[in-house]
Order: sequence, then C-alpha cells, then structure tokens
Amino acid sequence: MASLFHWPDMSDRQTPSPTAPPTPAASPRLQALREQIDAIDRQLLALLNERARIAEAVGEVKRAEGSPFFRPDRVAQVIANIEAANPGPLRNQHVAAIWREIMSACLALEAPLRVAVLGPEGTFCEQAAIDYFGSAADLIYCPSFDEVFHATAAGTAQFGVVGVENSTEGVVARSLDLFLRSPVHIVGEISLLVRHNLLRQTPSLDGIEVVMAHPQALAQCQGWLSTHLPHAERRAVASNAEGARLATTNPAWAAIASERAAAQYALHIVAHAIQDEAYNRTRFAVICLPQTMATPPASGRDCTSLVVSVPNRPGAVHDLLRPLKAHGVSMTRFESRPAKSGQWEYYFYIDLAGHPSQPHVAAALQELQGLCAFYKMLGAYPVSE
Repeated sequence: MASLFHWPDMSDRQTPSPTAPPTPAASPRLQALREQIDAIDRQLLALLNERARIAEAVGEVKRAEGSPFFRPDRVAQVIANIEAANPGPLRNQHVAAIWREIMSACLALEAPLRVAVLGPEGTFCEQAAIDYFGSAADLIYCPSFDEVFHATAAGTAQFGVVGVENSTEGVVARSLDLFLRSPVHIVGEISLLVRHNLLRQTPSLDGIEVVMAHPQALAQCQGWLSTHLPHAERRAVASNAEGARLATTNPAWAAIASERAAAQYALHIVAHAIQDEAYNRTRFAVICLPQTMATPPASGRDCTSLVVSVPNRPGAVHDLLRPLKAHGVSMTRFESRPAKSGQWEYYFYIDLAGHPSQPHVAAALQELQGLCAFYKMLGAYPVSE
C-alpha cells in the first residue's frame, strides 16, 4: 500500500557551505614578484633535472668501473665548494642542507642506498641517517642496534647508523660491545643535538602512570622526571619511537621522544626539551662492510677508533700512552669494557685525533699494536661538526 506521507530524501537536501572569506587580491608589485619566483622555480627545476641526467650517466660509468656509488668525501667536497661560492643572503647551513638533498635525490637515480637504522619511524637514529644520507635513502627499520649491525654485516643494508656516545650519559655500551666481533667498520659520524619531549595522547601531565623511552633517554631526563612525575613508572623500551608508538595504546602512558615522533604518531607534546642538560648531543657512527666502502681518505679533521686489550701485568695500560705521547698523537676518548671472560680482563676503546695515512699517526699505531694482546681498528673517518 502506498504511503500516505512523503518523506523527503535527506540525501537530496543541500547543506549550504559556509562562505569563505574572499582572498585579498595581490597588489601589482607583489604579483610581479611572485611571477619572477615562479619563473626562477621553472629554471631551477630544469637545471635540477639536467643535473639528475648527468648523475645517471655518472652512475653508468661507476657501474662499469666498479666504483662506489656513495662517497661521503665527494659529498663534503661539493658542499664545501658551494658554501665557499655562496654570495648570500642564504646561510651556508641552509645551502648545505639543500645541496645534501639534491645529491641524495640524484644518487637515488644512480643506485638507491639501503641504510639500517633503529626503528620504528621517528627515532633520533632515523634523523641522523637522513642528515647524513639525505631523505632519498631507503631506510630499513630495525628493532635494536644488534639488528642494525646484523643487517649491515649480512648485506641487507649497505650502511647502518648506530648511537655510540651521548654528551650527558656517555657511551652506548651495547654498540661498543657489538663493534668488537662485527666485521663492519666506521666510515663516518653524525653529531645530533638531541631535545627530548614528553609525548602523550592528551595535552596534560595529569594521570600519567608510565613514562617509556630508551634507557639512555630516561637517564638523560631523570632530573625532570623526578621533579614533575616522581610517582610515574619509568619503563625502558627498545627506542624512543617505540615508546611513542606504545603511548598511542594507553591514555595513562607517556613517552620521551622527538618532535618527529610526535608528528608520526599524532601525540601531543606535553613538555618540550625535558633533558637535564640543555646542550645534549649524541654521536652516531655510520658503519659498513669494508668491501662496501674502504676507509675514507684523510680530510684534515679525522678520528681513528680502536679497540685493544693488553697483557694483565702492572703498568700495561700506562704503556699504551707512551707511543701516543712520543709521536704527538692526541687521545680524545678512552673507555673500558669487560672482556666477559671471567678473568677481570678488559677491552679498551680509544679514539685518536688524526688519520692512519698521516706519518705520525701511522708510527704511533705501529708501536701501539706491538704492545697489545688484541688490536682492532674500528675505523678512520671525518669528524662531525
């Protein structure tokens, strides 16, 4: 039976859209300037694509000759030349960032780089890799530094990036232990200013029961946490970004992580820069197999990293310093780690200023090696600024 009433189809009803305020018309002078920028942008795009075509040709030559596709010394040289030629008003640091991205995009056309980093997305390790290789690199996210070493040694990734030292909490002990047995070596480093933020689903400190982060981050923020969240559990997780990911699953959980992680996981930044030391930096090492990249040539500002052990006799550690003093080589880091042999033996991790190709450094290393029961060069590489 036909209905006595006609119900209007709600889908046919038109909801009036709010009236947007009219966009003010640009003045003739502003419009002319915008047109100049648009024209320059088109010229830049044409030149960038011309550069990319030449980069592809370079890639073909490298492939035929068996040359390495990625050469950080060449990247540094190009950026240094560009900075020297920069007339302004762009700042050199911004010019360097632009050119690093240009070179990264062009390299991706030659042969995309696979780089292992600590995951998930949003870690400081990820940021360090992007700062070094550019955003065109193909990042492989690993659950731990152990897996970063494994992926790099196995060839799953051509390069890896691992944290090695923090200006507040000292060395990343696990990374040092992994260097001892891994076949990889260090070919570069990145020093990253680390600002920790408290992230949460809601923009409030109220009701936080658990704060999650990498153990290093928890240690770097212990003063702030003791003052502002004294009763919250501090829970160590594999990475700060993993803590941020977990914070999305429980409103009573918070994480210590980067602004990048906050954006990645749509979390509120409840408190900015909560690290106890304002100038908080972390050194990351770039690692690879020697057959992927040999030791970079001397740059003039280099670091040589070693791990050694000495016979267990009085004065053995003191004797390690003699060759360095005799040849004028400065030691910039000295760390000990237990050999885990049960005999109270230690490995010593040493950073020296200089490059093995320099005669005074080579002479010191030769004498030093003769004093050691165990000697391994971990790498020689340009110092990060």
